[in-house]
Amino acid sequence: MKTEAYVPIKRIGKEMMRFNPSKNKGRGELNTATGSAKATGNRTIGCSRNWTCWQKWILDPGGNTVLIWKRAFLISCVASHCVDPLFFFLLKVESTYSCMKIDRHVAIVLTYLRTLIDMFFVVHITTRFFTAYIDPVSIVLGKGELVRDPKRIAYRYIRSNFFIDLAAALPVPQILVWAILPSLSLRYIDTSLFFIILVQSAVRLYIVIQVSADIIRTVGFLAKSGWNGSIYNLFLYLVASHVVGSIYYLLAVGRQKTCWETQCSIEEQMTDNAPCDFKFLDCIYATSNQSQIWAKSTKIFTKCNVDSNSINYGIFIQAMENGVVEISFQEKYFYSLWWGLQQLTTYGNPLVTSSYVSENLFAIALTLLSIGLFAQLIGRMMVYMRSLSRNEEDWRMRITEMEDWMTDHQLPDDLQNRICQFLEYKWILTQGVEDDSILKQLPVDLRRDIKQWLCLDLVQRVPLFSAMDHQLLDSICERMTYFLCTEGTYIIHEGDPVKVMTFIFRGKLESCTTDGGRMGFFNSIILKPGDFCGEELLTWALLPSSGDSYPSSTRTVRTITEFEAFSLQADDLKFVARTFRMMHSKHLQHIFRFHSHQWRTWAARFIQSAWRRHRSRDKMAEEGLSSRWKSFFSFIDDNANEGSSSSIPQAAGFPFSKIATIFLKAQNDRPEEPDFCVGAHPN
Repeated sequence: MKTEAYVPIKRIGKEMMRFNPSKNKGRGELNTATGSAKATGNRTIGCSRNWTCWQKWILDPGGNTVLIWKRAFLISCVASHCVDPLFFFLLKVESTYSCMKIDRHVAIVLTYLRTLIDMFFVVHITTRFFTAYIDPVSIVLGKGELVRDPKRIAYRYIRSNFFIDLAAALPVPQILVWAILPSLSLRYIDTSLFFIILVQSAVRLYIVIQVSADIIRTVGFLAKSGWNGSIYNLFLYLVASHVVGSIYYLLAVGRQKTCWETQCSIEEQMTDNAPCDFKFLDCIYATSNQSQIWAKSTKIFTKCNVDSNSINYGIFIQAMENGVVEISFQEKYFYSLWWGLQQLTTYGNPLVTSSYVSENLFAIALTLLSIGLFAQLIGRMMVYMRSLSRNEEDWRMRITEMEDWMTDHQLPDDLQNRICQFLEYKWILTQGVEDDSILKQLPVDLRRDIKQWLCLDLVQRVPLFSAMDHQLLDSICERMTYFLCTEGTYIIHEGDPVKVMTFIFRGKLESCTTDGGRMGFFNSIILKPGDFCGEELLTWALLPSSGDSYPSSTRTVRTITEFEAFSLQADDLKFVARTFRMMHSKHLQHIFRFHSHQWRTWAARFIQSAWRRHRSRDKMAEEGLSSRWKSFFSFIDDNANEGSSSSIPQAAGFPFSKIATIFLKAQNDRPEEPDFCVGAHPN
């Protein structure tokens, strides 16, 4: 009992594999309480560790590793359909001795290629045992739950596709070429033996369809771009032509062998000729003296000649006339490939068959296959080519609809040109891709990160925002919207309500004001990338007493070049201003005043007024004015310092009272400034 309790840790795994509760029940009851507890604890730890090791090897079916492997395995499956039909070219006719043999050199190369491809299928079977699956019962809403239990994974795979994958992984061509064919004489080597390879290719075609469906189910597409999808489908169509051409060559060789067998049987029945032994048609015996004597006396080769009228080769007559069964491997391969491609694209129209049943069945199957494959190719090519020009076609239809709408409403030509110019400029920049529609499909976290990546650098170029912390900038970027305008577009007119604050990052604007329509007053500036307009909205957002009515614009803003910017809506700006404490700092107040064109205009007016006062004082001092004029200017200074707007007393009776009123208005009529007091706002 003590020995069992102190089992070494290295032996825990072995003891765990031999542990069986039903068999060890009696022995466990004999242990003491302490010994049983320790043994059970050791086994529990071992089971836990073993389960953890299994969990590390289980793969997620939607993970990147499984996706990469499926793509690689799909390529290997398509490659197998390129290699397998090449085994049909192993049978060839030796023109020197008029015999038939198997090309050993080509067989060696194809065996190596096929074995390499078979390794992918072995790895695929192994991977399926370690790939989790989604429990069908859990697919009620969402993705479902992954089953990671190795036993359940293996049980499900064996019940579903294990035997199909196993049949596809068997080395059928290698066994046929190196085990079956060498043990048979030429008389018993029939072309039907090679069709076993075609049966396995059909199984692998089913796997190709299954893997392609899995990839589409995982990522939504098989080829990411339209060009890749078009090339992939054209290649599959070429592979189908390769398979058809290979079968055509194999049947042509079989037809040649059938003719030899028929004529040999006829000669055996004739007593005046030398007996015909079919082994003489095998190149292994063709070099013997007996075979050479028979070849000189027989008429088999003359009657089986394509120019003879004793046999009708039907659809194989072109192959016989061109000597396809006797030429080199490269020549007969490309001839068969061309023949297969020609028949698939013409639906078998050039075919002229004989009365042989097998030949007619092949022609019928070829016609049906060509119709289905060509229809599928055209359909898929249209889908992929449509995806290449989808945005262009949608945009063309939108432009057509817009032109029809403008014509129906009889818009003037100038307005129509401006609309067309804007649509053309928008297409050049966006290529028909709407950023807002894409962002709306994403979750909030991704939208925030994307907006931060797109807008943060541009927002930091604005001096007003360069002094803010990242938390405030992130909140501003999250609410930014992109828009663009063409040359000559009015962003806002003076006196209109301001609903958007605009931050320029490309293009130039002209901002002008007449100070509310004052006679003789005009101020104009150029806004460049990094500037902003609509600062009245920031003042409105920072005022605690601001209501629902928007502030009026003090300037008219017009684009002088093509223009791109980010905008911040009034409600979003008010939310940011009331939420973040950083918006209520003295440092931000100074930055706002320095870069606000409204404040710059007021400062210029104030400086001009002060300068005129200074010049008037100097002029009056030079002329020796009386003390009552001096008291007049002191009265203006006192009112300016006290901020009083009261009019000059009637007792003064000065003739220049209008001048004093202008001075006071220039100093006191400052732009409305945001309330930067921290205490007046919630945190």
